[in-house]
Amino acid sequence: MRILQVASEAVPLCKTGGLADVVTALSEALVERGDEVTVLMPAYRGTIARAGATPAFELGDPLGLGHAARVLAAPLDDSGATVHLLQCDALFDRPGGPYGDEAGHDWPDNHLRFALLARAAAQIALASAALGGSIDVVHAHDWQAALATAYLAWWGVGRPATVFTVHNLHFTGRFPQAILPAIGAPSSAWSPADLEFYGEASYLKAGLVHADRVTTVSPTYADEIRTPEGGIGFDGLLRWRGDAVRGVLNGIDTRTWDPASDPALSIPYDAAHPAGKRDARAALQRELGLDPQTSAPIFGVVSRLTWQKGIDLWLGGAPAVLAEGAQLVVLGSGEPGLEQACLSLAAAYPGRVAVRRGYDEALSHRIFAGTDLFGVPSRFEPCGLTQMYAMRYGTPPIVRRTGGLADTVLDDDATYGAGTGFVFELPTVEACTDAMLRAIGAFRDPGRYAALQRRAMGRRHDWTASAGIYRDLYLEAAADRRRVP
Repeated sequence: MRILQVASEAVPLCKTGGLADVVTALSEALVERGDEVTVLMPAYRGTIARAGATPAFELGDPLGLGHAARVLAAPLDDSGATVHLLQCDALFDRPGGPYGDEAGHDWPDNHLRFALLARAAAQIALASAALGGSIDVVHAHDWQAALATAYLAWWGVGRPATVFTVHNLHFTGRFPQAILPAIGAPSSAWSPADLEFYGEASYLKAGLVHADRVTTVSPTYADEIRTPEGGIGFDGLLRWRGDAVRGVLNGIDTRTWDPASDPALSIPYDAAHPAGKRDARAALQRELGLDPQTSAPIFGVVSRLTWQKGIDLWLGGAPAVLAEGAQLVVLGSGEPGLEQACLSLAAAYPGRVAVRRGYDEALSHRIFAGTDLFGVPSRFEPCGLTQMYAMRYGTPPIVRRTGGLADTVLDDDATYGAGTGFVFELPTVEACTDAMLRAIGAFRDPGRYAALQRRAMGRRHDWTASAGIYRDLYLEAAADRRRVP
């Protein structure tokens, strides 16, 4: 099949979170199955040079607002997938991140920036000779790409099949009604049956309405968002879409995330040769200024520091585990209050708590390798990748039973020593603390902890199965599209 993936980011060119990892890893897995995959994403500042991209074709002015655009092409990586960078310097060549300025404020014209991405995708899909042949499926990711499915539906005849993946329902792409003429939406789009959502235009809703298939990133999250508690106003629509909505568990890129060959580690290791993990632990302590001790575990967190991620629950449990001699490592940034709380904890416990603000890819690998237990205490989590990275690196995770965390981690106590981590139910400090203390108990039993590590490392979290599910969905959607007169 010929598949056009449309997303606002993809590694190695731009990453703010798991979306970028998923887009690239899924594309690689589909190529391995014999499909031809192109990823369309914006040409943010510096991406053309990093990719070594060269001009491919002109798009004219897709929105008719004086913003000429063109596409440049390059290999996405060494997998055989291609990246097409959408160049429109007036909208994308800016300092800061892909969604906002250096101070963290959203760009005020994000409605135009990502409408252009989506409209370009639809335009390319309908004139797909530019990609060397007809496109079978357009797969749009999150609200930034969702309008691609809407444009193709609004324009009608002869379109390819469409799939829309919700990576996090809470990011809805909402803008005032007044933007509709600028993005080229028909007047009929302003309707509860289309993209209107409580008096605003929601790009995410457009994808939920118009895509032939809607997926989200774990089976449990697919169930949760069809409830009033988890659906944040979209649950009725998602229930109405019925079997068109599926939960497909994300995988991870097991080539990039492999302790046996990770260039960020000084000594590689695997389940059969664990000595390198002990070296990684000592090296991490030296790097972050932690006291050299082996009698109590090092807990790691690599996360956005937000309420959703349950960082306040983790911080609430910190005094109890520090009293047991444990150490804590945090890498991330986010809400100012949570950032400050982490920094204050580090100041209060020098040599025991280390905090690094921002994101450092290589350091994150060293944290997964050098810690003993890993925290993902999210209040809700569509899938989560960090718990899978942690298990891959022999670092049992502590998670709340929600979304993809529930689908990937088995509690070692509840399964009578057959688990891969520790799971708690309620989003409370007490429940989180109890799980952290249970994990310390397991760490202090060397035989049990070693077996727990081996089981965690033995779990398969690659894309093989999930890529097959996506391909079946693509075939279903394409078959439905062919039946449309």
